[in-house]
Amino acid sequence: MSTSVKAIVLSKIKFRDNDLIISCYTQHRGLSSYLIRGAFKSRRPGTIAYYQLLSQLEIVETYKPNQSLHYIKEVKSSFVYKTLHTNVIKSSIVLFLAEVLANVLKEEEQNILLFDYLETALQWLDSETSYANFHLLFLLKLTKHLGFYPDMTQTEVGVFNLQSGYFEANSKHIYAVSLGNNLILKQLLDINFDALNRVKLNADQRQAFLNMLMQYFELHLGYFKKPKSLQIFNEVFK
Repeated sequence: MSTSVKAIVLSKIKFRDNDLIISCYTQHRGLSSYLIRGAFKSRRPGTIAYYQLLSQLEIVETYKPNQSLHYIKEVKSSFVYKTLHTNVIKSSIVLFLAEVLANVLKEEEQNILLFDYLETALQWLDSETSYANFHLLFLLKLTKHLGFYPDMTQTEVGVFNLQSGYFEANSKHIYAVSLGNNLILKQLLDINFDALNRVKLNADQRQAFLNMLMQYFELHLGYFKKPKSLQIFNEVFK
């Protein structure tokens, strides 16, 4: 059965000599993988370019429920990025976030709110010139869709506990965050991307908060592994 769907590319790997396997997050079915035969020898302009990480596509797929790999009959961009793949810093963000998303998005079921979030956030990043803290807010907001967004009922009374997901009075707990990270977390909670320029962080603060977020993901997603690109990514933002 052929169906037209929107998709965001999460990962890609060369298969055999000329084929490509891509993993996408789709609007209608969540995670889905595709085999693109002859991708590296196709004479059609831009065939490989369509499948850059986090590209937003509209595809016509051939889907068979009992198969792990499906096929793409037609492809075009649903949104054409202007800077995301050409700006060196933004490209580093794309590489890092794509690795995180490929790690955490496992469900093969529709989640329109999550898809819309990814689509809108990436378009915002593409259009902005001030985005040093984008990845921090992106990951924090992502936890809302993954089911472990920090509880905000007691933000004024204590320190955030990574294990419980609550703000608590006990600042000596093994999973209590540092006071610096606690302050940044309170600044980022419940703001939108357009308010990010009000959050002023230096490179050390940014790196410490990102490392805290990675620990938070590890505690709440048993299968989560720190991205291989994390160290390189931190170097870029020094």
